[in-house]
Amino acid sequence: MTRWTGSWLSGHRSALEPGADAGDQPAQRYPGERLGLPESGPGSVSGTGVRALALLVDAVLSGLVAGLFTAPELPQNWSLAAWFAITVVAVAFFGFTPGMAACGIRVARLGDNPMVGPLRAVPRTLLVALIIPAAIWDADRRGLHDKLFGTVVVRTR
Repeated sequence: MTRWTGSWLSGHRSALEPGADAGDQPAQRYPGERLGLPESGPGSVSGTGVRALALLVDAVLSGLVAGLFTAPELPQNWSLAAWFAITVVAVAFFGFTPGMAACGIRVARLGDNPMVGPLRAVPRTLLVALIIPAAIWDADRRGLHDKLFGTVVVRTR
């Protein structure tokens, strides 16, 4: 089970910040080091602030898109449906949503195949919509939704 849930369920010692000494293994100097990602620049782990900004941009865009279909009424919960559809399609086939593209970040799979695909994008997006799994992250800044589906959010510039 710890392979899927990762450090946040593995105990207090595995949730150490980068550079903290666990005593039994070499300290991680920066987020993403143990994943083989660079410390900065393209391909490095994205910060949490830029991810929140990208989510905000996507939420506003979703409200506008849903408003086109519900006008003159307010979109109400239809904006959540629009956000879900936009996020699933964009992440599955392109690796980034419009908000992520504007902020210079993308979702990438760990391993040889960088494409997320719809089988990972749908449940990953459902977990993001629940907020809590996305708000719990480890020293690599990977939320539970990323750990479960073998993804990481990286910088593109």
